[in-house]
Amino acid sequence: MRLSLLSLLPAFALLAACSQSNTEQQATTETMADTASKVVATAPHPAAPPDSAAPAAKPTAATLAPDTANVQNVAAYLSGLPPKVETPLAELAAQPTWQAFAKDQDKSWAKYRATHTAPMNKWAATELDSVRQATTTLFYPFSGPDFLNAFTLFPTASTYVMFGLEPVGSVPSRENLANPAILPAVKKSLWSVLNFSFFRTNDMAVDLKSVNLDGAVPLIMLFAARTGNHLQSVRPVQLDAQGQLHEVTDTTRAVGSKAIPGAELKLQAADGTEKTIYYFSADLSDWKLSTKNAPLKYVRSLGPLTTYVKSATYLMHKSYFSKIRNLVLERSNYLLQDDSGVAMKYFPKSAWQFTYYGTYRRPINLFAKQYQPELTTAYHDSLRRARPLPFGTGYNWRQTDSNLLLAKRRTPIK
Repeated sequence: MRLSLLSLLPAFALLAACSQSNTEQQATTETMADTASKVVATAPHPAAPPDSAAPAAKPTAATLAPDTANVQNVAAYLSGLPPKVETPLAELAAQPTWQAFAKDQDKSWAKYRATHTAPMNKWAATELDSVRQATTTLFYPFSGPDFLNAFTLFPTASTYVMFGLEPVGSVPSRENLANPAILPAVKKSLWSVLNFSFFRTNDMAVDLKSVNLDGAVPLIMLFAARTGNHLQSVRPVQLDAQGQLHEVTDTTRAVGSKAIPGAELKLQAADGTEKTIYYFSADLSDWKLSTKNAPLKYVRSLGPLTTYVKSATYLMHKSYFSKIRNLVLERSNYLLQDDSGVAMKYFPKSAWQFTYYGTYRRPINLFAKQYQPELTTAYHDSLRRARPLPFGTGYNWRQTDSNLLLAKRRTPIK
């Protein structure tokens, strides 16, 4: 499981290693909009919406709505759940188009709960029980707006720290929500995440941008509502050059600023516990982190982490993502990932113990060069057999092809 709602897969890809020249480095950058469209093209589905031929727009900064009193209503409306009665959005929700949208979304989410949420919860309750108990902060690099999988696997965490290249975005206004094109755009954009567990980037970039859903925030809100959480507030924040968190009036960055824009979403889970989501829009390549290292400083200040990585386009396999990879390995007591996360060759084996789940054969053709013989050996170990994985996840999205690795630090860091 990166971008302008641009790239709603959780990362971007580079075509070649970063060069010494800024011009050369910029020339080698491939956005996740390109990568995502290739990924989805390898997983056809008879009911798939047509691919958009329009190019993805470039990320832009956006101002968050200052009045967030109605954030739960907005989240409900976007997700096809009934808004509070006697409110302006309740009037919109009474219209036949929204009623049809809500009925369709209920059907889609019921299927998703049966095929993903229920087996994921059952699996995690057993296999991740001790991890959940030890997890206060979940770190999810290359996440995009994917609060859905993060919360499903780690519902007891109190803080979720997410990074992607998608712009932060804003709480949609009533005027935007009244746009007749918004409901088909949301439906089309959610299709791949509910069927394949990752985002269909071009659809998200073009369709949602066209209806002013301008970043990660609206989708995080939607996922929060559909996972049974009640949104309480959304506010803009940023990380300064020293990695300190500040509340700000908007997420606009001055040219040359080393600040990292973000959003803070406060919510209450169904069991009454309070939770906080931080989403930051940042490039995590070595090249960018060498001049804007606030993400590294901030994450190091969070204490021991549980890290989750999914559909990360194998970025941390690359030499030019060494800074974020090293941070994950230095600051995590637990790391749950599919094979697109940290390559096995980078783990100090004496410091970690591993539990393998599901099936590992080869990456999809797009990422064939990231095949790991070491994982094949591990998955064929007759003395320590891989454990079952009762749901699909990642690029090899079919249950019979998916894999997860749980890495546990032998001596926990404090």
